[in-house]
Amino acid sequence: MALPNTHLGFDGIRDIIGNGSKNIFFSGIGGISMNSLAQVCAVRGHRVSGYDRTKTEITSRLEDIGVKIYYESSPEIAERADLFVYTVAMPKDDPAYVRAGELGIPRVSRADFLGYIMMGYSSRIGISGMHGKSTTTALTASVYLAAGADPTVFGGAAMKESGSSNLIGGSDSFIFEACEYMDSFLDFYPTTAVVLNIEMDHVDYFRSMEQIRNSFTAFMGKAETAVVNISDDDVMKAAKLSGAKLVSFGIHRADADYSAENIAFENGFASFDIMNKGSFLCRAELSVPGQHMIIDALAAAAAAHRDGVSPDYISKGLGDYEGIKRRMELRGKTPEGACVYDDYAHHPTELRSTLATASELGYGKTICVFQPHTFSRTAELLDDFASALGDAAVTEVILAEIYPAREKNIYGVTSETLAEKIRARGRECRVYTFDEIKKYIRASLSHGDAAFIVGAGDINSVSSELV
Repeated sequence: MALPNTHLGFDGIRDIIGNGSKNIFFSGIGGISMNSLAQVCAVRGHRVSGYDRTKTEITSRLEDIGVKIYYESSPEIAERADLFVYTVAMPKDDPAYVRAGELGIPRVSRADFLGYIMMGYSSRIGISGMHGKSTTTALTASVYLAAGADPTVFGGAAMKESGSSNLIGGSDSFIFEACEYMDSFLDFYPTTAVVLNIEMDHVDYFRSMEQIRNSFTAFMGKAETAVVNISDDDVMKAAKLSGAKLVSFGIHRADADYSAENIAFENGFASFDIMNKGSFLCRAELSVPGQHMIIDALAAAAAAHRDGVSPDYISKGLGDYEGIKRRMELRGKTPEGACVYDDYAHHPTELRSTLATASELGYGKTICVFQPHTFSRTAELLDDFASALGDAAVTEVILAEIYPAREKNIYGVTSETLAEKIRARGRECRVYTFDEIKKYIRASLSHGDAAFIVGAGDINSVSSELV
């Protein structure tokens, strides 16, 4: 069972931190967001320690800057902490968490602490939506870097340019991914809230579209300006109730503040004019394939331009962007010469975008290997998953077993359940183990072919071993 967000707010955490150096302990310190928080605290002069199950490249980098990391959990590891920061995905019986409570050490959720940290920056751009957050965060960062700015960036995936999900920069600009799960983003303080899309997801927490829209309305209401996708009806319903100043963007939308026009594609790569209220702003020529990249780039451009970045730097930054890890990432080739791509898509809409892009890359035989993520999402969106995979323009579809993440299977759904739905649409589909997947791909694909390894769980180990 997940732990709750604490909602102490900036003032509550400031009262705990006070002035001077503190001992701050991060549980799950090797996580994407947690390691960024740990780095910022170390830079600010705090004594930082933490726990993670596995030594990784991320934890090694933290150790290199003096962070003490424990790889075995016990009640004693956080006893000297002045503050214990945790993720809501952590079990409530975690021994260090329990011991901190017994000792009266303040325990603060990751999102609550992130909200406190970001208040040290004058411009705070929060990127939200069910899909595209990590890409748009990295695109926005690329624009600011092109402008010679020194932004601090908390993204959701490693940027290819830097090899890291974060950048620890100056105190002017803070660009961050704002996750909606368990309403974490309601602990944040954006000056600009970007909303890319709203759909049904995280069905273990959100029970209705009304609940989701209400959460996004509250998120936008915390910002001075909301940069919103005018073509998403649910986004606009939520935005109109937020009270924020609205700045809209959309593709071929003359009624939007920022619109993409004169779109052209070459081998799957888009170029287009960005128009600002009908006037030409700049030309964008993207270096990452996919039609879905247009809307993400447009959102980044709108947010940056509203924050004062010039059109020339917007154009350069969008063109400089090389992508992020596990987003249509070409990992290499099999010994037989087939290309292997890795992608994080785990929602039907994301799957459709990923596989549409795959069909534009000019390969011969293509195999999509998909690992469903969580039983609740698979059960609730079963027909949508079957449609996205069954109708995809790929040669074959293979499923791995469902990645449970934080859940137990109380839904009675399996990958075979999804496979049956896909077969009912006239497409053959098999469920294989990881070892069977690797053997099948190597036996089936060769030079000129491609495998797309897709999912948010541990399926990326397959792509790593194939190349």
